[in-house]
Amino acid sequence: MRKNSFKKSVVAAALATSLLASANVSFASSSVQDVVDQARKDMKAAAYSYVVPAQKGSIAASKDLYPALNKVKANYEKAKNDISKSNAKNKAALLEDLNNQYNDSISKGLISYIDAYNYADKYLNPIMADIKKAEAEKDWAKVEKLYHKLSVQLKSRTAILYRFSGKAARDLLIEQYKKPADLKRDQLRVPVTIYMKVVAAEKLLADDKKAEAVKVLETIKPLLNKLPSTSSLPMVKELLERVEAAMKAAGVGSTPSPTGETVSLRILGTTDIHTNIVNYDYYKDTASNNLGLAKTATLIKNARTENSNTLLFDNGDAIQGTPLGTYKQAVDKLVDGEEHPSVTAMELLKYDGATFGNHEFNYGLDYLDEVMDDANFPYVNANVRNAATKKLLYKPYVLIDKEVVDAKGKKTTIKVGVTGIVPPQILKWDKTHLEGKVTVDDSVQAVEAVIPDMQKAGADVIVVLSHSGLGDTKHEVGEEDVTYLLTKVKGVDAIITGHAHQVFPGKVDASLTNVDVENGTINGVPVVMPGKFGSHLGVIDLTLEKKGNDWNVASSKAEVRTIAKDATDVDQTVVNAVKEAHEGTIKYVRQAVGTTTADIHSYFSQVQDDPSIQIVTNAQTAYVKAKLKGTANEKLPVLSAGAPFKAGTRSDSEYYTFVPKGELAIKNVADLYLYDNTISTVKVTGADVKEWLEMSAGQFNQIDAAKTGEQQLINTEFRSYNYDVIDGVTYEIDVTQPAKYDVDGNVKNEKSSRIKNLQFNGKPIDLKQEFIVATNNYRANGTFPGVRNATAIEIYPDENRQAIIDFILEEKTIDPSADGNWKFSALPANANVVFESSKQAEKVIPANGSIKYIGDGTDGFGKYSIK
Repeated sequence: MRKNSFKKSVVAAALATSLLASANVSFASSSVQDVVDQARKDMKAAAYSYVVPAQKGSIAASKDLYPALNKVKANYEKAKNDISKSNAKNKAALLEDLNNQYNDSISKGLISYIDAYNYADKYLNPIMADIKKAEAEKDWAKVEKLYHKLSVQLKSRTAILYRFSGKAARDLLIEQYKKPADLKRDQLRVPVTIYMKVVAAEKLLADDKKAEAVKVLETIKPLLNKLPSTSSLPMVKELLERVEAAMKAAGVGSTPSPTGETVSLRILGTTDIHTNIVNYDYYKDTASNNLGLAKTATLIKNARTENSNTLLFDNGDAIQGTPLGTYKQAVDKLVDGEEHPSVTAMELLKYDGATFGNHEFNYGLDYLDEVMDDANFPYVNANVRNAATKKLLYKPYVLIDKEVVDAKGKKTTIKVGVTGIVPPQILKWDKTHLEGKVTVDDSVQAVEAVIPDMQKAGADVIVVLSHSGLGDTKHEVGEEDVTYLLTKVKGVDAIITGHAHQVFPGKVDASLTNVDVENGTINGVPVVMPGKFGSHLGVIDLTLEKKGNDWNVASSKAEVRTIAKDATDVDQTVVNAVKEAHEGTIKYVRQAVGTTTADIHSYFSQVQDDPSIQIVTNAQTAYVKAKLKGTANEKLPVLSAGAPFKAGTRSDSEYYTFVPKGELAIKNVADLYLYDNTISTVKVTGADVKEWLEMSAGQFNQIDAAKTGEQQLINTEFRSYNYDVIDGVTYEIDVTQPAKYDVDGNVKNEKSSRIKNLQFNGKPIDLKQEFIVATNNYRANGTFPGVRNATAIEIYPDENRQAIIDFILEEKTIDPSADGNWKFSALPANANVVFESSKQAEKVIPANGSIKYIGDGTDGFGKYSIK
C-alpha cells in the first residue's frame, strides 16, 4: 500500500472530523454542552489515532482502533441520551446535528477507511505478495496473471466495495490497487506474449524440433517493436537477450529485431491551459475538478514514472484566459525579473520547451517578451517575422540532447528537434499590437522550410508544436487550421496540436483520410490534441531504431489521458508555487461593482434573446455613443454586437454563464465577457448588417418541415462566439431556409436568406444607410461577412470587460432582461425541433412555454424541445 497516498486520504478524513468543533448548536445547560463536546473530542481523537501513525510512515491496524471506536460509540450514545433528557430548546436539531456528525465522520469516514484497509489486507496484499515472489522468480506469465487477478478481484467485488466503503476509501483502493494493476497488466501484455513464445521455442529446440521452433520465433518478430522500454519495464532487457539467444540457436535472422540499438522515447504535451493553473473556477469562485495544470501535473509525473525517456512540451495559449491572466497583466502587473505564474508552474514541472498560441499575443510583444525572458525552457516559433528586417522574430527551433536508456540498458543521446507555429490570423485578431511590427508566414510552408535546417543540424527526431486545429485535406496559403496537412510534411515524427480545444485521438471529420484513432496517428504520424484548461495530457510513444548513424521511428502510438473527476490528483506543489497570484486573483474578482435584479445565465443564449448578451451590448452602446460625441460620426445610429461566449462550447456541458441575483462582482463580469478584447467600431451599411446576421444565422441547422423525427437546431460545428446578436435592430431568423454561409464565412447558398423582417426604428432597414456597430477588436479586424466591407474601423484602448464594469458602476442596479429584438420565424408545426443545453437549464426554463426539458442529451447535456 502506498502510504503517502493513504496518508493524504486519511488526513482529509481527519480534517473533516476536526470541523466538528465549529458546529453551531445551542444548549440549555452546560452539562449537556460538556457531554456533546466530549463526544466530538472522541470522534476527533479516533480519527487522529489513525492519522498520526500514518504521519510517521506507518498505518494503524484496525484492531488498534477498536478501543477508541468503542469509546466514541459509548460517549456518542451517552450524549444522545443526555440531550434527549435535557431541557434544550432545540433538542431535535441537536440530536440531528450529533447524528449527522457521527454518521459522516465515523460511520462513513473513519470506519470506511478501516474496512478498506481490512479488505486490502485480506484480499489484495496476499496477491501483491505473490506478485513479488513471481517477479523474483522471473515467471512473467505468472506475474501478468496475478496482476489480472488483482484487477478482477476489485472489479468482481465492486458491489461489496460500494456496500461497506465510503467513496473516498473506495477510490483509495482503486487508486492504489486497481489502476496500477490495470496499467501493469496492459504493459506486460506484449512482453509476456513474447516470453511465453520464447519459452515454447526453447523447449522445442531442447527437443530437437528446430523447424517448429523457427515458426514460433517468426511470430515474435512483429511484436518486438511494440515492446515497452527497459526504463519502464526492466524485464525487457533480459527478455530481448533471451529472444536473441533463441533466434541464434535456431538460425533465425534477427532483423527487424530490436536487439540492436532501440529506444522507447515518450513525448508529453499540454495545450490551451489559458492560465488554469490551480483547479479553481474564478468565474464561479469555487474549486473545480474539471480543469487545472495542478491536476495535469499528476498525469505528467505518472507518465514519467512509466518511462524515464520523456520530454514535455506546451503548445501555447498559456498566459491568458482566466482572471488570473488579466490580474497579472493589468492589476498586479508583471515587472522585469518577475516570473509569470504560468512560467513558474511549467518550470516546476520541468517543461523542455513551448511554443506560442494566438492568445500569447493578446497583450502585445513587449509583454510577451517579459513573460519569456524569465523562463528556463526555450520558446520556439517558425512563422512570425520582424516586419522591418524580415527575419524570424523567435527561435525557429531548438535541438534537445536527450540522454536516454536503450533497449539493452545502455545510455545514449538522441537529438530531438522541436519547432512550432501559430495561426497567421493573429495579424487580424491582435492587429492593434502587431500591425507594422510582424508578419506571419503560412504555417505549412514554415514547417516545410525549417525541417531541412533541423535535419542538417543533426535532429534525430522532429516534433512540431502546432497551435492549430486539425483542418482539412486542402492547403490554402495562410489558413488557420493545418495540423492534418503537417502530418504529410516529410520529416515530421510527432505533432502536439491544439487551438480548437478538442481531443485527439478522438472523433474527426469523415473527410480526413488515413486516420488511425486507435493508435492516434494521422497519415502514420502520431498526433495528440489534449483538450483545454489542463483537462488532458497528450502522450506519444515512439520506438526508435538505429540504422547506421541514424535513428528511425520504427513504430508509434499516441493517446490522451484525462484528469481525475475528483481532487485526488491535485499536485499541491503546483498550487503552492502560484499561491500569491491565485489568492490575489480571488481577491480581485470578488470586488463588487453593482447589483442585478435577476439571475443572469447563458443556458438559452443560442435559441432566444439573452440577458447575458444584452448587458454586453448595452455597455458597448453606452461606451461608443460617449466616444462618438464631437466626431463626424456623432449622428450615425449605433448598433451593438455581442455573442454567447459560454454556451456549452466544444462539448463542455458545464461551460455556461450563471450569475445569481444580487451583488455583481468582477468575477461575474469576467464570466459574462471571457476575452481580453478591446472595444472597437466598424462603419457599415444596412446591407452589411444583414450579411453579418446571415453569417451568424449559420449557427442553426436547416429544419425540414416535412420531417416528424427529432431535428437538432444547433450546428455544433459553428462556434458560439461567432453567433453575433446585433442590438439596435429587430429581426427574425427562418431556420427552414438553408444557411447562406458556411462556418468559415464562405458563400454556400448565394440566394438563400434566413434573416427576415429586418427593421430599424420600426421600419424596414435602409440597405444603404450607414451605421456604427460596436464590437471588439477580434471581430473588427476579421473577415466576417458584413464586417469585411466596413468603410472605417476604430480600435479603442479600453477592454470590453472594463466597459461593462464601468456601465454597471454607473447604473449601480441593472435589470438583465433581454429586449427581445430577435426571434425565430414560426417553426413548422409538426417539426420536432430539439437542442442541447446544461441540465441546470431545466430550473430556469422561461414561463412562456416555448422550451421544454425532454431528458438526457449527449456528453452530459440535457435535451430540450422548442416550438
